[in-house]
Amino acid sequence: MTFQPPSGRSVLSRRRFVIGAGLWGAAMSAMRQDAWGYAPNWGQPAAKPGTRFNLTIGHVPVNITGQPRLATGVNDSIPAPILRWRQGDTVELNVTNRLDVPTSIHWHGIRTPANMDGVPGLSFAGIKPGETFTYRFPLHQSGTYWYHSHSGFQEQTGLYGALIIDPKVGYIDRFDRDYVIFLSDWADVDPEEIVSTLKFQSDYYNFRQRTVGTFIADAQRDGLEATIKDRLNWGGMRMSPTDISDVSGAIYTYLLNGQPPGANWTGLFRLGERIRLRVINGSAMTLFDVRIPGLKMTVVQADGNDVVPVTVDEFRIGVAETYDVIVQPTKDMPYTIFVQSEDRTGFARGTLATRPGTAGPIPPMDPRPLRTMVDMGMGHMHEGMERSLATEGAAVQSSDGHASVPPWPPLPGRDASNQAVQPSSQAVHGGMTGMKTAQHAGMRDMPGMTMSGMHQAKASASSHAAHTAKAGNMAGMNMGSSDMASMSGMDTGQSMTMNAPETEFMLGPEEQNRAMSPIDRLGEPGAGLENNGRRVLTYRDLRARVPGADPRPPSRDITLHLTGNMQRFIWGFDGKKFSEADPIHLRLGERVRFILINDTMMEHPIHLHGLWSELDNGHGKYRPYKHTITVKPGEQLSYLVTADEPGMWAYHCHLLYHMDLGMFRTVVVS
Repeated sequence: MTFQPPSGRSVLSRRRFVIGAGLWGAAMSAMRQDAWGYAPNWGQPAAKPGTRFNLTIGHVPVNITGQPRLATGVNDSIPAPILRWRQGDTVELNVTNRLDVPTSIHWHGIRTPANMDGVPGLSFAGIKPGETFTYRFPLHQSGTYWYHSHSGFQEQTGLYGALIIDPKVGYIDRFDRDYVIFLSDWADVDPEEIVSTLKFQSDYYNFRQRTVGTFIADAQRDGLEATIKDRLNWGGMRMSPTDISDVSGAIYTYLLNGQPPGANWTGLFRLGERIRLRVINGSAMTLFDVRIPGLKMTVVQADGNDVVPVTVDEFRIGVAETYDVIVQPTKDMPYTIFVQSEDRTGFARGTLATRPGTAGPIPPMDPRPLRTMVDMGMGHMHEGMERSLATEGAAVQSSDGHASVPPWPPLPGRDASNQAVQPSSQAVHGGMTGMKTAQHAGMRDMPGMTMSGMHQAKASASSHAAHTAKAGNMAGMNMGSSDMASMSGMDTGQSMTMNAPETEFMLGPEEQNRAMSPIDRLGEPGAGLENNGRRVLTYRDLRARVPGADPRPPSRDITLHLTGNMQRFIWGFDGKKFSEADPIHLRLGERVRFILINDTMMEHPIHLHGLWSELDNGHGKYRPYKHTITVKPGEQLSYLVTADEPGMWAYHCHLLYHMDLGMFRTVVVS
């Protein structure tokens, strides 16, 4: 495959973009054939489902930005063909590898036997060059899903496509036509080079750093003193509030159904029709915010599962998630499907129209979001230190030994008022004791304290009392009465230390931070979407239409921290890369609760293969079933899992480069 090296941080020029769009349209129109059961207009699903498919993986010439490249496609198509199946059928797919390296296909969100899941190295050997592998499995489910390679970085270079499984008994929500809206990110640069660049300089693609100009603007808005304090805080931690996405529009072109914005993918409709849009985020590294100005969207399905309809103006879709929405245009006008990257460095777009060749207006980009101290895992501290210190035992322990004070709904080990019950004597390594930052963090929101000298320590049972002491000794951090007197500012002249011996536990080279006060953020729309004047979907809105299949309570909790070191661009669970971590063992038939605590400043879409994840979002037995759950920075959430399928299953962050660099585990059900 031939790639050019990155040309620097400059964004795509308008001329290069327009040329790329024209060349892309000519190339793709030439390769579109209807011989594989999919329509020439890629976003239109096949009319009838099938059971036997022949798929050939190989190189595909593309020209998306004005530079010819070789991508990785299926049946000469990028995206890969839309596959339409029917619930209750057994499908057979013959996949032939025409590449010169091994390949694979993972059926994302599809409940298959482990040896059909398509992850090389687990229960499947991969597909060698020149060989054909036959996938065969029954379809127990319905909904919108997708498929992609699980080999190397082939997913980034184009090996992804949509799956539709029609329900056996018909759709609950009526619609007149449906379209797939497949979102992805494309780079002309070899993914190996992207990873190498991130390892060398993790913020290389973050070309929107704060400058003197933004300092002046912030000082005019917030005041000089507050602005200086804010800059000192972030500078002391060697972190940047503009660090939203690892890879940005500096190198990415954002695609809708494989087309760049200038190509203007168009779906046609008749006035009054109800249109089902099957939105899939098949990107490698990008969270997207989706809206259609002038149209309400009614969300009817999440990750292939029906939910109680909720009408919104906009929703954020994490990598690997899917949402089905229904829209009903009532005016003879083009409507723009506007899809912004979370960091606002680019967008994808398409059009819904009554006639071909028309284009809807493109709205201006929203302001870029900035990270906050809440994203650093200091949610309740940010809300007010008084609450943390006003009650006995500021660092409240849950039954798993992790200190945190998440709001409603109660988490394991808490009663309805979120008070700890039956605290464990196990080591506390979350909550207020759970953070180590670079020296001189300058946390001026916290009086009498700085982050200099603060260490991450795992307290032993002998130091348990230090974590349940009265106000004035907050989770083992020495604070005098003078420190308690004022909670509105911070004196950077003192330092914070832990009572527990430093030798017991220190952050390793693969961890940069532990969340001091992770919180429930399920009711938040996400960074950059707050108070924008639009009704934005949240995880709290998702309610299953039928009760869950397994009413049993969990027999045990499995708590995992999502960790990373941005300076070294290493990611993992509990401070360990995949190569250093043991598998997670579940007993066949067991029901467990996974608790995830995000210690990093980035969202992580976590995907568990082979098993459903039932999100604890306050709806009790109507928890929504999901295959991918996006965890916000500084957030703690939980979900239930029934281990009803034996085998070795992948469990990982679906940000491709995070997974490749360590945020991956194996779950063994036996």
